[in-house]
Amino acid sequence: MATAYAQPAAANYYTTPSHPTPKQRGYRLCDQCGAVEQPNMRFRLCGGCMVTQYCSQDCQKRHWPSHKTICQHTSSQISAAKTGADIVDENLVKNLRKFTSAHSTLLSWAGFQALQLKRIPSNIRQQALLVELNYRQLSDSSRRFSIKGTHIVPRTYVTDNDPLVGADIQRREERCRRSGGIGTAVILIQCGEISQVMPVEVDSPSRISWDERADWADVLRHFVESGRTDFAPISTTARGIVYG
Repeated sequence: MATAYAQPAAANYYTTPSHPTPKQRGYRLCDQCGAVEQPNMRFRLCGGCMVTQYCSQDCQKRHWPSHKTICQHTSSQISAAKTGADIVDENLVKNLRKFTSAHSTLLSWAGFQALQLKRIPSNIRQQALLVELNYRQLSDSSRRFSIKGTHIVPRTYVTDNDPLVGADIQRREERCRRSGGIGTAVILIQCGEISQVMPVEVDSPSRISWDERADWADVLRHFVESGRTDFAPISTTARGIVYG
């Protein structure tokens, strides 16, 4: 029997919110200095891998010597996939990276829920979330992808198949644990032969107020297929219900 919820999964599940939605830590952390993104601080993504984020251009420049290897590795994989698959639209890779960036909040929340990290934090070390997408060449860029399926897979499915990516995830995990988090959740977004790994550094569950939701897959599908990038999850706190 399906679980009945008193509240929808997000403040704007049916309508667009009229208030700002501050982000909780877990998906926007400067890879150089560790600063947490704030509502008045716009982070920048690395243009090469579209995964690593920085609070400033200065941090991005200072991090480049250590980031260069994994960034160029990601770029070379993308180029190889494009030349090796004739049926792949040449814009698919670019659009997939944009999709991952635009839906980072939603994907982070879905990974947290899918792996049940609030109830079983140790899952972060054994499991990963695989999100399979379908691609359509539509003029509306926000609706080019739809959800084909979601799967819980062993984390080794990602880390063992690519040692460099595995090492980068391990580096993030060690940094996260040093600051009191539980580690790095791994989300793999895949469309055909093209994939994007999204590592998410996760705080201790006691510091994350997101409500537990078993309907995360339906919520993910709802926002993606509606072309919505303004997902704001529900959190129940001592002060009541808040969003974001």
